[in-house]
Amino acid sequence: MNLSKTDVGFMAIATGLIVANLYYCQPLIILIAKEFAIPEDQAGTITYLTQAGYAIGMFFMVPLGDKLERKKQIQFTTLAAVVALIIAATASNFRMLQIASFLIGAASIVPQLILPLSASLASPEQRGKVIGTVMSGLLVGILISRTVSGFIGAWLGWRGMFWIAAVLCVLIVIVIQKKFPVNKPDFKGTYGQLLQSLFSLIRTQPMLREATLINALSFAQFGAFWTTMVLLLSGEPFHFNSATIGLFGIVGASGALAAPLVGKLGDKGNPRVVIGYGCVLLLISFIVFYFSSESIIGIMIGIVFIDVGLQSVHISNQTRVYSLLPEARNRMNTVYMSFSFLGTALGSAFGLWLWNLGKWHAFSIGGAMLAIASILIYALTYKRK
Repeated sequence: MNLSKTDVGFMAIATGLIVANLYYCQPLIILIAKEFAIPEDQAGTITYLTQAGYAIGMFFMVPLGDKLERKKQIQFTTLAAVVALIIAATASNFRMLQIASFLIGAASIVPQLILPLSASLASPEQRGKVIGTVMSGLLVGILISRTVSGFIGAWLGWRGMFWIAAVLCVLIVIVIQKKFPVNKPDFKGTYGQLLQSLFSLIRTQPMLREATLINALSFAQFGAFWTTMVLLLSGEPFHFNSATIGLFGIVGASGALAAPLVGKLGDKGNPRVVIGYGCVLLLISFIVFYFSSESIIGIMIGIVFIDVGLQSVHISNQTRVYSLLPEARNRMNTVYMSFSFLGTALGSAFGLWLWNLGKWHAFSIGGAMLAIASILIYALTYKRK
């Protein structure tokens, strides 16, 4: 079947609302640190635990999308996210919240099930546009989640945000039941053969290796920024509360609207060219950040650069990966996105380490080094299409 605009719209909305689970915690770090009487950088560990859970959940669960009926898998996994969010909302100590954060990440992999589903249902000439539209929902969810979380945290406390997220996920399950098509994959092997095939794909697909490595470095930059930014804006000279910090997500969301355009550019030409521009924009963002430790305008400009740059890299790479082996899209996506979000988790931890080492300027230099590494990999693999 072909996807209608309404179908794609519902997929984009569901993707955005579920992926938001991964990022609600970021503006809440300050509130969580105060409640549990712990340092703010220790409270920040829940950001990379959530991302690590997401990476591990993708590796072990997303491949099943090539074996199980995808609609039922999406519903079941969303219900698991509801349980994890409730555990977080009722956590009696920080260790329990850390465990819940990991589980939230592992159960919020639904966007990585919806994306291959949308790609498999779209016509080849519209695939990039469809992926870009669904990705725009994902990216808006990532960025607006911080704004919503900041305000809810200031209004109802950090626990209130997790309760609201659990209710939203229940509503999404109902919408999926009514609106998502049934989609049965063709893989007939065992689960063990599915996982084994992941390593075979890594070994035999050079484009997959290249796209995954560049994307992991790009996501590391993204994770490092959004974790470290909270520490900058909550301290000297800004002293912003969670609601004000969350507003910066709106700046990034404005850049996320470019996602469908990036997808269309990939449909019309060589998406690898767009990746190159994206890598350069990411580097520029860290140069802007370096000189903006006391400038709100500078930080906002840097956010637009880093978000548009990430979209250019990610959507173009994802379009290339989905074009390789249609019968293995979930497994290709597993390799690609597992390492991407592992990059986000490591980037968040790297950002916290750099912050302790030399605050904002150390973070900016470290982020620029990651951007330069991705540009070097891009240059060294330039002739691969």
